[in-house]
Amino acid sequence: MEFPFQLPLLLDGAAVSNLEALGMEPGECSELWALEHPGLLLSLQKDFLAAGAHALCAPTYGANRALLATYGLAEKTKELNEGLIRLTKEATKAAGKEEIPVGGRIGPSGLFPPPMGEEDFDSIYTLYREQIRALSKAGADFLMIEDQSSLADMRAAVLAARTTNLPVFVTLAVDSSGRTLTGCTLLSALITLQAMGIEAIGLSCSSPESMRDSLKEAYPHACIPLIARPDVEAHISPENFGDAVLELTRWGAAIVGGCCGATPEHIAAIAQRLPSSPISFLPNPSEIPEEDTDCLAAAIEGETFFLGDDILLSEPLSCSSQLADDMIDLEDERINAVLVQVESIDDALLLAQQGKMARLPIAVHCDSIPVLEAALRYFQGRLIVDSDCELEKEELIPLVSKYGAILY
Repeated sequence: MEFPFQLPLLLDGAAVSNLEALGMEPGECSELWALEHPGLLLSLQKDFLAAGAHALCAPTYGANRALLATYGLAEKTKELNEGLIRLTKEATKAAGKEEIPVGGRIGPSGLFPPPMGEEDFDSIYTLYREQIRALSKAGADFLMIEDQSSLADMRAAVLAARTTNLPVFVTLAVDSSGRTLTGCTLLSALITLQAMGIEAIGLSCSSPESMRDSLKEAYPHACIPLIARPDVEAHISPENFGDAVLELTRWGAAIVGGCCGATPEHIAAIAQRLPSSPISFLPNPSEIPEEDTDCLAAAIEGETFFLGDDILLSEPLSCSSQLADDMIDLEDERINAVLVQVESIDDALLLAQQGKMARLPIAVHCDSIPVLEAALRYFQGRLIVDSDCELEKEELIPLVSKYGAILY
């Protein structure tokens, strides 16, 4: 897949912290404030362009219906997203840089499906689809699904993004252990989402030091560019920040920028250190241990399973309230994947809830297209699909492609 922009790609810096420096009060709806103070937003964006940013992201981070509802602004979802994209495009025009791509920021929904919450996955998808359609209609050039803490959010947003033709970037916000709030790792998200066709993935909203290990783990398995948009820690100078970000490019971070606290000065420091000529985001084979180069993998939210040449399936397990225990108890040296029989939509939902307990990759056997689609849609990870079923290969391939599953 050819990447749509020249690499390295330098993004802009923070939205909220810079808007607060311009006079926005803490706790205000930043999207509304930015739209109501166009001169200040345009000035900030022109400063980022002057600093050397190769792309701008409109400050639409929290402009989904659920988050806007906390301010009583749910009915302004379309207006805010479209207005902020158009205003950001005005900044590129005013700076004489209309060729600069403009992305729409898409933050976490704040909603969780079971077992962490009560929200329906399709409701989260609908929430993202509304925002993404508004961003696309206004002329966004790419989508930045950022600071994500849940694989359900990421998958719902990516599926919604696929109703457009826009390039999709995803970043996770991880803690010092390299995991999100729901336990997702960058490697699990990479294996799941690059198979769904996203253009880039990486990390944001943490320190450069805390990003290094996650990037190094993911890099050997990446077929797409990695992203690093670290926070600016207190008292770090722009020069030291630029050095720290440059170090992350060694591990595949071909798309870089700044997150919380990153000013135009911090972006300028990165720009001064990046190579001016195009670079490749693919791993350097001399730096990657040979045993780390296998890219065929299945995943659940918190774990990745690398597959060998032969997938040896267990006897079929039925979906029941004991499914998680059955998968945990399955210890057989002759198999390396769990086969689950999915016969109904309820089975698919049960698999989605209990599948995260698996200690082996999961394959599903299903003889119904609607039921199989439900299993692939609601499972948060990357599944194997057993082709030895009543469905024709021509029926299976489109679903496998849409959800990034493995057909076996």
